[in-house]
Amino acid sequence: MDKSLPDTKPFAPFEWMLAGRYLRARRREGFISVISLFSFLGILLGVATLIVVMAVLNGFRGELLDKILGFQGHVSVYHADVSPITDYQELANKLAKVPGVTRVVPLVEGQAMASSLRNNTGALVRGISEADIQKLPSLNNKDLRTAFNKDYYPDETPSFKGFDTSGGVAIGERMAWRHQLGLGSRITIISPDGPDTVIGNAPRIRDYPVTAIFKVGMSDYDENVIYMPLSEAQDYFVTDNGVNQIEVMVDDPDSVDQYTTPLMTAAGDNMALSTWKDRNSTFFNALAVERNVMFLVLTMIILVAALNIISGLIMLVKDKGRDIAILRTMGASRGAIQRVFFLTGAAIGTAGTLGGFIVGLLICLNTERIRQFISWVSGVDPFNPELYYLAQLPARMDSYQTVLIVAMSLALSFAATLYPSWRAAKLDPVEALRYE
Repeated sequence: MDKSLPDTKPFAPFEWMLAGRYLRARRREGFISVISLFSFLGILLGVATLIVVMAVLNGFRGELLDKILGFQGHVSVYHADVSPITDYQELANKLAKVPGVTRVVPLVEGQAMASSLRNNTGALVRGISEADIQKLPSLNNKDLRTAFNKDYYPDETPSFKGFDTSGGVAIGERMAWRHQLGLGSRITIISPDGPDTVIGNAPRIRDYPVTAIFKVGMSDYDENVIYMPLSEAQDYFVTDNGVNQIEVMVDDPDSVDQYTTPLMTAAGDNMALSTWKDRNSTFFNALAVERNVMFLVLTMIILVAALNIISGLIMLVKDKGRDIAILRTMGASRGAIQRVFFLTGAAIGTAGTLGGFIVGLLICLNTERIRQFISWVSGVDPFNPELYYLAQLPARMDSYQTVLIVAMSLALSFAATLYPSWRAAKLDPVEALRYE
């Protein structure tokens, strides 16, 4: 015959009341309260740090992806023998008919050296038509400055209208700063692949006025790229009125691999292509590895805080042995005792997780202000664009990732309460009173 008392209704009011009393420490329980406080702060900081770091890594990847895809094509089509494409307009029309293709841009691209009275730097020269450069969102923004009039006065409404007939070039803001150039200044472009002479290959040297200054927001492009009218680039690089590549934009860059087969079919057998993933695979794979490693490392902070909950609850169970014995003799079931200590530990984990989510959200919404404040206080920019490619600190919270972090923190916190609460429920009232 089972003489055990029936269990009370789960999570009854008196269980919540007891859990609340155990969370409010008295003077002789101060040490246990300190452990609970550290557990709370550890979970709060762990969750907040994990949310902020993952948001910054997501923002970093997203910003880089936007800048790269806004500057480069999603797919580049070129001759397999790297010779100029003379029938590029016909080929561009074929590629534009492929389902999913949004834009096709013929380009002449080549390496050169940019020279001025102040500096000499390497440059990537890209020849592009006026109609195509006007469609590049990374260039046509609020930071664009142009001067396509005769006297090179800044245009009231900056745009690339008149780019084809200007005879000038567009350079990035950081290149203009490095060479100390403004609108109307002249820059010398030097290519080693010049005409053959009796003494060998002579470099090709030409001066061009600066008719536009753009800002992509990615230091590598703002410092090293020059845009030139397509006809000027064809003449400068001697491509026989052809282009050396055609850039293709698609409506879903993340799924660019599914477009390679139909694009190759449209381009023909003597053509080759490369996607943005091929060109930047090492970089984005490194970012993915870094994001996964950081997630695992920072999860350890939450795990350590959860272990603190275990130690704090074990000490609380030991300190409350007499109370547990009295409750058991008054009719409290093992399940009720277990739920009391479960609620005590779960309250710490839930409060820490909620606090960490709020703190992480506030930091993510104000990352750029925080960066500027740290820079103002320390006098050092913690996010130097020359090192990190971007001009500001991005943060993009992913809802799925955030929910996963919160759920993981709650799961670890709840799991940490299971052993101490089970140990409290298994405590023998007679033994507890005997050794009290």
